[in-house]
Amino acid sequence: MTLVSGTHGAHGATYRDRGGRQVVDHYGKSERVGGAVRKVVGAIEMGYGVLAVSGTDRVEFVDNAVSNRVPAEDGQGVYALLLDPQGGIETDMYVYNAGERLLVFLPPERADAVADDWSEKVFIQDVEIADVSEEFGVFGVHGPKSTEKIASVLGGPGAPEEPLSFVRGSMVDAGVTVIATDSPLGEEGYEVICAADDAEEVFDTLLTRGLNAAPFGYRTWDALTAEAGTPLFEYELEGTVPNVLGLRNALDFEKGCYVGQEVVSRVENQGRPSRRLAGLALDGLADAVAEVDGDADPEGYDALLPTPGAAVFAGDEAVGEVTRAAVGPASGDPIALALVGFDADLDGATVRVAGDEVAASRADLPFVDGSARSARLPAYPSDE
Repeated sequence: MTLVSGTHGAHGATYRDRGGRQVVDHYGKSERVGGAVRKVVGAIEMGYGVLAVSGTDRVEFVDNAVSNRVPAEDGQGVYALLLDPQGGIETDMYVYNAGERLLVFLPPERADAVADDWSEKVFIQDVEIADVSEEFGVFGVHGPKSTEKIASVLGGPGAPEEPLSFVRGSMVDAGVTVIATDSPLGEEGYEVICAADDAEEVFDTLLTRGLNAAPFGYRTWDALTAEAGTPLFEYELEGTVPNVLGLRNALDFEKGCYVGQEVVSRVENQGRPSRRLAGLALDGLADAVAEVDGDADPEGYDALLPTPGAAVFAGDEAVGEVTRAAVGPASGDPIALALVGFDADLDGATVRVAGDEVAASRADLPFVDGSARSARLPAYPSDE
């Protein structure tokens, strides 16, 4: 459910379902908007599920469950994972210490399951878990001018600087919390959190007051994060061992006892996983993509690009599969992320699209250099 349907409607929004929640797919002119985010700044309504964890044992309880260290200080956050016993990712999340409670932001389809699982695991600890997703509006502000944008509308403190730290201030008459992101789009970025009742005013402020920001939806989000080399839960993370994705920013190798930790440590000690996340330039689709007007027909690329699960070949050997494909907003070229054999030779690779094999080649991640580097950019010990 969107909290700002009036503003979305005024900009011509088209919607889609994401994890059981209605989000904006696009506003039309997706290529132009993607370019605006890369060159200036854009704003998006985020579709998170949000949990509140309170009680005197809240930090220890969540820290014991997740793959990274939960901060004990107000104003700090961390990116972390919940794993299954085989080391596969059950969900990713951002955990923020908000003083008397922790706020956990995670994919909306995982909120109920995590809340139920954690509630069942509370025994004598002083811990309470509540789903507070409907209480907040959350907006992302991204682009090389995002700091300037935030400074132009934030009353009180200056914009936070350290990734995943936050400050409290105001925008017009609304109280807000502003978080410095870990740059998932490969650009400077912030998330602005407000009460649900203030969401329409805050989103309008982000778009039209001070430095204007271009509204963008999840179609552009998916393409920009792909360009930045950022793996996402719904495409790359779910069920995958984090070492395969090179998600070192989500792992604290000094802590133990969380579910899946033994698998993560074993793969780490082996020096490398069996697969890795790689970038592919879809050279064989360049001409077909160039014939599509992505602004007039944002869905026009869908039939041309490989779908998630499309096979990747090196010669006659299947060496992996595509997780996500897009047309890069910065370059206009067709690109893909793929999980492939760690040593797979992708020079002269092909990808299966609609029964045919099209030419592809390995591309370094990120595909483009923006104003920042994504903290989720794959990193492997053997590459160091």
